Amino acid sequence: MSGNRNGSMFDSGQGGIPASPGRSSSHPSQGPSPASPGRSSVALVTGATAGIGAAFAAQLAREGSDLVLVARTEARLTQQAAEMQQRYGIAVETIPADLSTDSGLRRVEQRVTDRSAPVDLLINNAGFGLQADFLDSDISEEEGMLAVNVRAVMRLTHAALPGMIERGSGGILNVSSVAGSVPTATGATYAASKAWVTSFTESLSMLLADKGVQLTVLCPGFTRTDFHDRVGVSRGGVPERLWLDAADVAATGLRDHRRGAVISIPGIQYKVSVIGSRLVPRSLLRWVSTRVTAAT
Repeated sequence: MSGNRNGSMFDSGQGGIPASPGRSSSHPSQGPSPASPGRSSVALVTGATAGIGAAFAAQLAREGSDLVLVARTEARLTQQAAEMQQRYGIAVETIPADLSTDSGLRRVEQRVTDRSAPVDLLINNAGFGLQADFLDSDISEEEGMLAVNVRAVMRLTHAALPGMIERGSGGILNVSSVAGSVPTATGATYAASKAWVTSFTESLSMLLADKGVQLTVLCPGFTRTDFHDRVGVSRGGVPERLWLDAADVAATGLRDHRRGAVISIPGIQYKVSVIGSRLVPRSLLRWVSTRVTAAT
């Protein structure tokens, strides 16, 4: 079976009373991130209604940041926005959009480039993997995954940067995965897409070193969300010590971003594994990856 869209084997997940086409809003509140005097901080989160994306949104809401939530399912966005507005007294906009499509991307790009309501923090969290391996999946599904995991990250980052550079402040947090650091037979395109996100973010951080804009890439490992079920990963096949909590992953990503880290890897077990993947021969890495995949 193929075509299951989700936040990936290892990471993220993917809500509204329209004030203008594709947008909704509520009343403002003070946010914790840098913003112009007298203006609330605004964070835009893609894939915001589930998994790590929902955890990002929840933490930012608790801190008082106004939010722009992006996901495919409007009903879930509407419910999430209403709950956060009521509970935290923040302003919440929603943008229902499929980021695998040009129209969906343009809708979010228009919000990101709105100079009258600047986005201070962009979190490119949306992403998904496929249950079938490369040989059994439809090529259109593989291309759709690349559209969300790679093209959307590139285009939204490109849209956000000019305004942030002009203001001399702002941040972009891209969600990758430890899967991007190792070869994996059952998720070849997925792993490659996450390797791209990591390299892209790290490279841009060098380009923007003196621009006042912070870039961070978050690389979680196995995280307790519903995404693993969608790609056929058995939780029983993964040792308990390897599982991370979505709220902890989001908190680590935000903490590392705020302290200026370029690469954030939650969990000591994954820090060790990523360092190890850089030191051992690639042939050994492929052997280990094959056996870990077989166990899950």
